[in-house]
Amino acid sequence: MAEVVTPDWVKDAIFYQIFPDRFARSKYLPKPGNLETWESAPTTFGFKGGDLLGVAEHLDYLVDLGITAIYFNPVFQSTANHRYHTYNYYQIDPLLGGNKVMAELLEAAHRRGIAIILDGVFNHASRGFFQFNDIMENGWSSPYLDWFLVKGYPLHAYESDLPPNYEAWWNLHALPKFNVGSAEVRDFLWGVGEYWIRQGVDGWRLDVPNEINDDTFWQEFRRRVKVANPDAYIVGEIWGDARRWVQGDQFDAVMNYLLTKLIAGFILDGNIDRTLIAGVGYAPIPSLDAEAFATGISQLLSLYPPPVTQTQLNLLGSHDTPRFLSIARGDISALKLAYLVLMTLPGAPCIYYGDEIGMLGGKDPDCRRAFPWDAKSWNQDLRSFVQHCIRLRKLYPALRRGELVLLPQSQTQSHTSQNPEQHRLLCYGRQLGEERLLIAVNASSRTIRFSPVVKSFFPEGALLQESETGNVYKVLNGAIDDLKFTPRSGFVFHQIGVDAP
Repeated sequence: MAEVVTPDWVKDAIFYQIFPDRFARSKYLPKPGNLETWESAPTTFGFKGGDLLGVAEHLDYLVDLGITAIYFNPVFQSTANHRYHTYNYYQIDPLLGGNKVMAELLEAAHRRGIAIILDGVFNHASRGFFQFNDIMENGWSSPYLDWFLVKGYPLHAYESDLPPNYEAWWNLHALPKFNVGSAEVRDFLWGVGEYWIRQGVDGWRLDVPNEINDDTFWQEFRRRVKVANPDAYIVGEIWGDARRWVQGDQFDAVMNYLLTKLIAGFILDGNIDRTLIAGVGYAPIPSLDAEAFATGISQLLSLYPPPVTQTQLNLLGSHDTPRFLSIARGDISALKLAYLVLMTLPGAPCIYYGDEIGMLGGKDPDCRRAFPWDAKSWNQDLRSFVQHCIRLRKLYPALRRGELVLLPQSQTQSHTSQNPEQHRLLCYGRQLGEERLLIAVNASSRTIRFSPVVKSFFPEGALLQESETGNVYKVLNGAIDDLKFTPRSGFVFHQIGVDAP
């Protein structure tokens, strides 16, 4: 197995995922006339005209939130609003501002300490991709015939009543699948990966990389990207067990949907809108008590080498899932608690644009609504809480790089442990050198008085300051005495000293 080395900067990163057509539209970029209104409900095919200059104009908003990295959904020339139907891999879509605006955005973002990660769609292209178009025009005589897996001619590219007579992603006519066995195709795709890194992009998020079932392809992709920039981040869209791809020779990390599932199962318990998650990649989501959540986290942390775990892209939702707040049936307190957990676990947290202000959204395309820039519509309390969680993560290195210590549930139960709500209480620690923090979570719907037993983590007499109130507590007889947990609440304690007996 190759030595597992991942980009050090990702361990400290706070990501923000942007769907380019829906985040911000600059008035300084000319637009075609047939656009949907910004405020209207998103549709499968409609464009709203968001662009990269609009993102650049709102970088200060992201800095204020605490963001240090942006993951963009595809930005290359395409005829789809989501741009997963790539037309030209070397051209930023004109609706987004083109290559010039991308260069300006990179410079502006880097000046503010914000990294940029692009979405790489290398499994399939589009009907408008030049080499595929050449096959449509020239048939068996096309010099690019081996770029795709053609079964018959003429191609049924637009005959929706006939199955495609070429390999296509999920048999969708619009998404012809590359023949990655072709030396020309491989070199072309590797070249794209290397080119944009050399233009200043900080990494790649890889779309459906498991469908390129060829380790040697991704090994060479990694080699070329890392030659261009050894600190480039390569993160794959793998929804399940990703051990095959994170052994040090392919991806640095993956989108951590396994963690998404655990957090939703614990925080939401039975209060999940199951009609929204039916058919989504992480479904089903079982209800989890604190012990089951802790067991799941322990198993997940042992799945990958520590450098991978520290750079996992941890998320509550994305463009492929309903928004967390909608799954939670609008329960803001549940979303806040989920963010507290997300920001205090190992891995790089990622916020899906608008979740921090309380945006709602069901399945695609509803989860891709336009960002409302009228601040009157924002949930300011939620946004302030997310900022608070980000500040904590930045303030304490142990939250970013420290060891996770799961306190056994038998040690965290108080004298009222016969109360079933006690099984919705969770305690875990983060430790780095002498720095120690305790995170205590009440995922239940009731107020509970609770005395966490922490003798395995803090010394007797330890003085602990709670991050939000500033209140100081003392560890006596191995416990923090009598904390009052309101529903859907959490505490973060930092040891500030020891009061010797």
